[in-house]
Amino acid sequence: MAKLIKLSDIKYSLLDLATIREDMSIAETFDKSVEMAQHVEQWGYTRYWLAEHHNMISVASSATAILIGHIAGKTNTLRVGSGGIMLPNHSALQIAEQFGTLEHLYPNRIDLGLGRAPGTDQLTAYAIRGENMRYPYDFKAEINKLQNYISPENQHAKVRAIPGEGSNLPIWILGSSTDSAYLAAELGLPYAFASHFAPQQFMQAISIYKSHFKPSKEYDRPYILACVNAIAAETDTEAVFLSSSLKEMFSGIVTGKRQKLQPPRANIESEFDDMQLAAIEQMLAITFVGSESTIRQQLISFVKQTEIDEIMFSSNIYDTQARLKSLEIISSIFQTQF
Repeated sequence: MAKLIKLSDIKYSLLDLATIREDMSIAETFDKSVEMAQHVEQWGYTRYWLAEHHNMISVASSATAILIGHIAGKTNTLRVGSGGIMLPNHSALQIAEQFGTLEHLYPNRIDLGLGRAPGTDQLTAYAIRGENMRYPYDFKAEINKLQNYISPENQHAKVRAIPGEGSNLPIWILGSSTDSAYLAAELGLPYAFASHFAPQQFMQAISIYKSHFKPSKEYDRPYILACVNAIAAETDTEAVFLSSSLKEMFSGIVTGKRQKLQPPRANIESEFDDMQLAAIEQMLAITFVGSESTIRQQLISFVKQTEIDEIMFSSNIYDTQARLKSLEIISSIFQTQF
């Protein structure tokens, strides 16, 4: 029998890529991220994660650890972290040092989510990794190295992460396929799935993760975070209109014609050909758009079906006030007893 889960029992969080708007500078984008973080902290959000991407005109979170520190320094209780750090782009030692530093600056507020993708195209990945691109990459082995560097037991090793060693730093495995589910289960770590852009294997992946989970020193049971798209507004009609910016952004992913986040436009689907529209709809299959009552019912159904522990929202809305209103509406949904 499925366990009974209420929305009020579920943690809710936010993913931010420091998305650059068409009419906004990068400095203004960072200011808006701070403003958003300060609001969601007041509205009961648990985490505020930033993601490492490179060579993307609409994404300003490439120097992820620096931006995490900036947001953490402008907030008080919000957990701030990576969703994620693309570990193949870095040495395990460097990440242990960077996030160990953050953990000492903002104790018990930093999360380290790790991904195995490059977070960019192959040409840019080569610019980052150089000749290392030619060699096989062992994601599990690098995570084990990182875990060792931040453990107290590493104090007698010849190579130490200072700061970082002995830090209370939660590690998450990020994924968009079943491969990551097996790894997160084997390591006994919490699992965050990118269903906001890769929903196809979501249900299979979380089933694998639950059934194969091996308790670890840090976690005695599976913990699943699902990242989803959500756009809330006063009415369903307004929310659908606001979501056109999101659809245009995903159109750029499908066609390779990237651009900064664009203002919303009515009937944007008419601008896509059938193949584009099908691809966009497939990528946005786990997306919640509508009024408070509409999204509440969608989320209740989603939580009952998936039995997840936490939902992280990605909210690409062009207008700052509309985005804040959307996030406030979402918070009110979780604070009611449904």
